Amino acid sequence: MTDKHTLAIDIGGTGLKAAVLDSNGKLLVDRVRVPTPYPLTPHIFLDTLAPMVSALPPFDRISAGFPGFVREGVIMTAPHFGDSWIDFPLADALTKKFGKPARVINDAEVQGFGAMQGKGIELVITLGTGLGTALFRDGKLMPHMEFAHFPIRDKGEFNDYVGNAALKKVGVKKWVSRVQKTIKVLFDLIRYDQLYIGGGNASKLTPEQVGDAKVVANEMGLTGGIRLWDDDGGVKAAAPAKKPAAAKKAAPAKKTAPAKKAAPAKQAAAAAKTAAPVKKAAPAKKASTANGAAKPAAKKPAPARKAAAAAKPA
Repeated sequence: MTDKHTLAIDIGGTGLKAAVLDSNGKLLVDRVRVPTPYPLTPHIFLDTLAPMVSALPPFDRISAGFPGFVREGVIMTAPHFGDSWIDFPLADALTKKFGKPARVINDAEVQGFGAMQGKGIELVITLGTGLGTALFRDGKLMPHMEFAHFPIRDKGEFNDYVGNAALKKVGVKKWVSRVQKTIKVLFDLIRYDQLYIGGGNASKLTPEQVGDAKVVANEMGLTGGIRLWDDDGGVKAAAPAKKPAAAKKAAPAKKTAPAKKAAPAKQAAAAAKTAAPVKKAAPAKKASTANGAAKPAAKKPAPARKAAAAAKPA
């Protein structure tokens, strides 16, 4: 593994966090954090992030987790921040701002990369401003599904059912009961092998309340960012533009067009045609005429012409 440092950014509904990771995904220094400003437009986010980054060690690349649908570094949904984020190319914007290549995926997926073990079906949920989810199969990130937007009875979406606003409204005891019901629904839906629970509100759950699920450290929302740069991390598609260049270098393979030396094969074929006196095996056809009387009868008209020629002197 090359010794590259990664700026990891966790964009949360309540806080913006950043840290620099070494090549093994370990924090080089303590993370920096500021409360998330509202309204949070892309422009305000980048301006808020700049002084946070200037306080950190140098880095070679950037990983960021965003609370919403993200596809190839472009924000598709931003339920907590508003429509100004829709179709915003966040990965490109981070690259332009800090001069380093950047990759962006959903924030729960980043935390999932930090938590999952790479065996079987693993589900990660984050309990924060809303509900975040990430699904892995044998260490590979599955296509993102926003379970947060699934309806739950008459309570709206899961975001509303177990989000931070619900916690403040119904209290910890009832909120924990809702989380347990959410876990049961997700298990019935996915039949996962292992569940990990992260996010700021995960600390309000006891081991007894979550059963076999594992509550994971909040820092994994940052440390999981190192995996965005693994070749097998499942997010390589986030920067697909670099691969065609490598493919063009492989183009010298076209110079192996000494396939024209296959022309000797034509000469061999021509030689084979000259060797085609095999057609003198036509006498074998005469032998076959013995079986078909029609062919000898066709040769008898030739003597008839000689007879006609003798008739002319008369």
